[in-house]
Amino acid sequence: MNALLPDGWTIERVRCAADDARADVLSLDRLVVVERHGCTDYEVLRPDVVIGFHSYNMGLARVGEDWFMGQLEPDGSVVCWASYGTDLGEVIRGL
Repeated sequence: MNALLPDGWTIERVRCAADDARADVLSLDRLVVVERHGCTDYEVLRPDVVIGFHSYNMGLARVGEDWFMGQLEPDGSVVCWASYGTDLGEVIRGL
C-alpha cells in the first residue's frame, strides 16, 4: 500500500496531514474520470494510485506526477474536477 505513495509518504502520514483517520489507498479497480470544462463527456484517467478520504467523501488520483481531486462516489468511482498540482502535501491541504 505505502509503495504506491510518493517517496517519503505513508498512509499514516496522509491520514495525519488530512486529519482523516479513515483515509486509505484504494484499489485501482474503479472508474476514475475528470470533468473537462465545456464538454459533456468525461475523460477516463488511468491512475497510478487512488487515495480515498472518507471523512470528506473525496478522492485523490495520481496520474504521472499530477494529483487530481474529486468526489468519491457511492459505487467507488471518483469524479475529478481538475489537477491540483504535483505536491501531495499541498493538494491535501486543499481538501
